[in-house]
Amino acid sequence: MKIRNLSLVAAGAALLALVACGGSGDGGSTPAASTPGTPAAPALSLAAQIGQKAFVDQTLSGGKNMSCASCHSPQYAYGPPNSLSVQLGSDPTRAGTRAVPSLRYKDATPPYADNAANPDGVTGAAAGGGFMWDGRAATLASQALLPLLNPLEMNAASKADVVAAVQAGSYADLFRQVYGADAFGNVDTAFANLGAAIQAFETEDRSFHPYSSKYDLAVHNKIGGDLTAAEKRGSQVFDGAANCSACHFAGPNFNGNVGLMTDFTYQAIGAPRNDSSIPGNPDPIPANDADSGYFDMGLCGPLRTDHAPAQLGTPDPYCGKFKVPTLRNAATRSVFFHNGVFHSLNQVVHFYNTRDTHPEFWYPSSGGSGTPVSTPGWALQLSVLPGATVNKFNDIPPGQQGNVDEEVPLGTGTTPPNNTLATTLGDGVLPRAPGSAPALTEQQISDLICFLGTLSDGYQPPATTPTSGPCVN
Repeated sequence: MKIRNLSLVAAGAALLALVACGGSGDGGSTPAASTPGTPAAPALSLAAQIGQKAFVDQTLSGGKNMSCASCHSPQYAYGPPNSLSVQLGSDPTRAGTRAVPSLRYKDATPPYADNAANPDGVTGAAAGGGFMWDGRAATLASQALLPLLNPLEMNAASKADVVAAVQAGSYADLFRQVYGADAFGNVDTAFANLGAAIQAFETEDRSFHPYSSKYDLAVHNKIGGDLTAAEKRGSQVFDGAANCSACHFAGPNFNGNVGLMTDFTYQAIGAPRNDSSIPGNPDPIPANDADSGYFDMGLCGPLRTDHAPAQLGTPDPYCGKFKVPTLRNAATRSVFFHNGVFHSLNQVVHFYNTRDTHPEFWYPSSGGSGTPVSTPGWALQLSVLPGATVNKFNDIPPGQQGNVDEEVPLGTGTTPPNNTLATTLGDGVLPRAPGSAPALTEQQISDLICFLGTLSDGYQPPATTPTSGPCVN
């Protein structure tokens, strides 16, 4: 079990002489500085300028109708511009299978390793690093190229088609200037150079890592960074009762940055299956409804193949695990978890709080009798029959459910006697009993959400300090 404490005060103390990168903006070549007094960012390199143009180039897609920015919108912290669980591809009759993550703060991500060092310096090595929900891309460059050829995403027919689009585009001469007169002579090389250019853009342009939130002002003791009473309480909940910092580690990380809010690891949380078993679900994942035997298992497939279980039902320690995302700009999102099953932070935090104590709120059930009992407004299931059997962890096959995380607040944090260890899940701690009290109160949840709001970039201190509201007192 991992329980760490790194409060806002501790994070600030860890910084001291460190200087965060600055800026916010719309992806232009001269992003704004992140905080008052920070020098303006230098102009992008020529390679990054190629990446900047390619990032918004719809001709790279099979239908000439989709670019990287279509799903990773600069106006939405380089995340999805809508509340769809998964995005439609260049072929609008086909949808993806995973929610679109933000591209912000990816520059500090280390390559994937089965036994990656944890940046907290305490927790043992485990699967960590890499890009995409399953870490199968080793670099930002390789990550940028995968969607281009994915038939559910940009749907280009081949590398050659993508390279031909660049060669016919407005930045072809710039491409030759950077990569040589014969830059388009070898398709594989040109395709790889396109990925390198996009990586340069995402690395150099400060809008991908602006560090311009209220949290950053607070950590750096900048004017306007004073947290409210509610936000301070939420910071304490983040480190304490909610134990968010166990995975959403504040830092410093490997590159010295504080506040990335991820330790780059992989966890199986047991998110409900995003299909039509959710009453009134307006946005089920088509692949889930098409085949009840289809499961997206993250590190062990289907997109990643090196950790596939030897046979169906054989326990595999990698199955059901997905990358822990940064919590920066989480308050601006409307799609959460790898399958996009949740659409608000309020819903996400309540899921963590009641997944085990009230699984009937989240998972479909069968049987039971009598008068249906209504569930809270934030629950996925609208009601449940007394005595019904809940199909818990319904998006992970039974043989792999032992990987599901039971850390605080999901579990009790209590290690059971050896003779009961076989009945537990995840990290070897007891799950909270159904019907028992959740770990967090409604006030703690409200305060935690207020603190998470301080992680949103582009914060501008108000001219007049608010004196009322849920995130003030």
